[in-house]
Amino acid sequence: MHLDHLQAIALVQKLAWSLKDARHDYRQTEVAVFPPFTDLRSVQTLLAADKLSLELGAQDVSPHESGAYTGDVSAAMLAKLEVTYTLVGHSERRQGHGESDDVVGRKALAAHRAGMVPMICVGETAEDLEEHGAAAIPLAQLGAAIAELPADADFVVAYEPVWAIGSGQAATPEQAEQVARALREQLRDLRDDARAAATRILYGGSVSSQNVAGFLRQPNVDGALVGGASLQADEFSRIVQFEKHVTAA
Repeated sequence: MHLDHLQAIALVQKLAWSLKDARHDYRQTEVAVFPPFTDLRSVQTLLAADKLSLELGAQDVSPHESGAYTGDVSAAMLAKLEVTYTLVGHSERRQGHGESDDVVGRKALAAHRAGMVPMICVGETAEDLEEHGAAAIPLAQLGAAIAELPADADFVVAYEPVWAIGSGQAATPEQAEQVARALREQLRDLRDDARAAATRILYGGSVSSQNVAGFLRQPNVDGALVGGASLQADEFSRIVQFEKHVTAA
């Protein structure tokens, strides 16, 4: 819940200019921005008018198609705004709004039916980690979220260890890889090898330009879900250009 629509326009413009100056190849590394609902129309208009290569995402979506759900925003409404992705099951929604695995699954299905790609967020708290060990909670959350999705549905998985979000203390690349590998193995079991290989698994949790290369050097980490650092156009641009910081192992 940051930035009004004018501030969002300014941020996206600055990000786009920065990436243009760096001659960023969007075919190599896709970039998406997820503004608040009140900013979506303004950012969508900017992207279309200036023919920017950024993808547009929403921070949430209603599980309902329409009806007496005051305050909800339906998948169909988002699709009309040319939204490509929508977050579902973000830890702040699960914790702050009590969203269950069932609700997250229904939101993922609603997004898919409207032609969008759900970005399914999974992750554990410090207490979960201590009680259940690494990966147990994320695996359960992912299984529930995709249970009703068609076998050929496209989705993205974002692993966000709740204990690392906003703490300034990111998980280690090895910890992120351990969970990402387990998630991909589960996708092989629940779908097939092709779907497991094609599904992008992101890491989110205190991502910065200083640590992103370490995460994306891991074989099962395909990208990053960036939180606070995305509010600074220069820093976000540096994160996007992570390949410039990757050196051979």
